[in-house]
Amino acid sequence: MKKVLMPLILLVACSWFTACEVDDDSPNFYFTALTTVEANVPESFEFGETYDIEVTYLRPNGCTFFEGFDVMQTAETDRDVVVIGSVLTDEDRACTQAVEEVVAILKFNVIYTEEYKFRFYAGDDTDGNATYLEYTIPVAAQASTN
Repeated sequence: MKKVLMPLILLVACSWFTACEVDDDSPNFYFTALTTVEANVPESFEFGETYDIEVTYLRPNGCTFFEGFDVMQTAETDRDVVVIGSVLTDEDRACTQAVEEVVAILKFNVIYTEEYKFRFYAGDDTDGNATYLEYTIPVAAQASTN
């Protein structure tokens, strides 16, 4: 009896693994830069501290989701910041077309004593050139401990 049931069980188990083949292995999403509307930065930084910077960005539709920030160091204390989203491309999914403002938190560690310059990507102008919201934040002098 075992000799008859074992091959039958193996045949059924193998069919489970091959029955769920996916024909289309192309990605069903892509990444995109989202437009920053505003960044709530402090008046000054303190060396060695970590700050939560509230970044307000536009979510263009219901199929776009926040993925994080792309922060590029362009000079020692200069940062270009882009909000990154993923867009679902599933044709069977209905997406709302309402644009909404969403807030995300950028955690930032102050590791230099010079002022920081931030440029947040704010979309493209009519000629297709990137535009930025720019902020300069000084670093407060450390209090001496005597």
